[in-house]
Amino acid sequence: MKKSKYSGGKNSTKKNRRGLFLFTGVFLGFALFVTLYQTTIYFSSNQSCMMCHVHPHADEAWRMGNHGGANNRTGVQVSCIDCHLPPRSQTWAHYTTKARMGLRHVWGKLTRDAEHWEQHWDRSLTWEEASRFVFSASCMQCHTNLFPQGISDAGIIAHLHFEENHQRLNLQCIACHLDAGHYNPNFLSGQMVGIPGMVTAAVDSADFFTEPAIVTAFANFTEQIPGTPISFNMIAIPGGQFTMGSPANEPFRNTNEGPQHEVQVSSFFMAEVQTTWDMFWEFYRQTMSEGRTPPDVARRNNEMATSVDGISGPTPPWGAPDQGWGMADRPAITMTHYAAQVFTQWLSFKTGRNYRLPTEAEWEFAARGGTETAYFFPGNPRDFTSGRFWRRARMEGITPYVFFDYNSNRRTHPSSELLPNPFGLRGMLGNVFEYTADRYNPNAFQGRTGVTIDPIVTEGTEGWVIRGGYFGSDAAGVRSAFRTHTRSDDWLRTDPQQPRSIWWYSDFRGIGFRVVLEPDPELLNLR
Repeated sequence: MKKSKYSGGKNSTKKNRRGLFLFTGVFLGFALFVTLYQTTIYFSSNQSCMMCHVHPHADEAWRMGNHGGANNRTGVQVSCIDCHLPPRSQTWAHYTTKARMGLRHVWGKLTRDAEHWEQHWDRSLTWEEASRFVFSASCMQCHTNLFPQGISDAGIIAHLHFEENHQRLNLQCIACHLDAGHYNPNFLSGQMVGIPGMVTAAVDSADFFTEPAIVTAFANFTEQIPGTPISFNMIAIPGGQFTMGSPANEPFRNTNEGPQHEVQVSSFFMAEVQTTWDMFWEFYRQTMSEGRTPPDVARRNNEMATSVDGISGPTPPWGAPDQGWGMADRPAITMTHYAAQVFTQWLSFKTGRNYRLPTEAEWEFAARGGTETAYFFPGNPRDFTSGRFWRRARMEGITPYVFFDYNSNRRTHPSSELLPNPFGLRGMLGNVFEYTADRYNPNAFQGRTGVTIDPIVTEGTEGWVIRGGYFGSDAAGVRSAFRTHTRSDDWLRTDPQQPRSIWWYSDFRGIGFRVVLEPDPELLNLR
């Protein structure tokens, strides 16, 4: 068959069209790539970040920080994404994190008010919160030498610990360098020297108490610590029988809260609020460890029977234990169970009384205040689930009594600001966990039959029982029956000292304690 003279032209036209389509596709693809790349660059700029991040102080604090502004001490200026995203070398993590965080903050910009962002900024000034959006891999992208010239001895100790353990323990730079990106005048890195806020000038002792309070009846009284200006309220808790634990139908109940059983508790005094910083720093000032005898040695030598000087108090904590939130009448936090016990020894010697930590049964009896419900105030735990916006109107039923994740702003507050429970105790739920004298056993309530009298668990391998929940707990974790335990290894991850401190936790700020007092038997006979 004879080939058409036009067939070659048709093929040529098809080829030209394919070439044009190919060229157009490549051009459009390249244009799209460039546009997306330039868009990514723009939305990675500080100006773009500040469109949604309306923290009132973020930009100002960054310019005053070690990595911001033109006059910082290093001469190296970083941008928002250099710290708040994984490094670009981790391509997938970098862009997925950027997308996730970007969408969340755009939504926040559209739905949140200025008050929310002010509170969000305050919450961000804790390493627990900051560690969610500051990445150690980004820090190490620039800081390749962890031992630069001029580093302090404390820095060498801390960086050696980080270098050897950061992968195994998941250590993060932000734990010790919280003020690196944004200036924070309240943050203290390294081992603390002296007592925060204490004036070095001579102390006027004219207002110091010379003797403890005189107690002539089993009734509320105000204790006075001799040789100090410190006093605190003690509440008389009449003994009685109560049902310990939670019923099977209580919302958010855990298995370690049962089975319910009857317990008889003897009468005791309990502090109205947790041990405050004013109280704890006085103990620290009078007993800090330099030149003191350790408690076990002093006890063997019978030194404690004659002098408070036999008690060896805490070594300095690593960093500021209050995180810059404030001290005074806020609950003292981050001390270990051992430190709390030694405090009660010191208080006993100063006052001539028998102060100690409460047993778990005493604590729950006191927290309930004669009630048998989830809280000592009306309300179902499901009503106070802060994640449900349609339930927030009901929060007024819990917020006058408890500092928890809804109203704490992720920090401690003076328990005196809360309304008391039926016994007159404040802050029993939330604010800070409270130590008890019991070892933790998840099955401690198993096998208790009849009425158990003044129980205490002295054996267990999972730490000490802590009760009450803390400022980061939800409504489920501040129920009267909620119980958990210390996690010393996890709470000492960033402590670089060898051996690690027996006095202070480096990684948990939600732990404190309140004291109880065993009454003189004669006072009980006078009732």
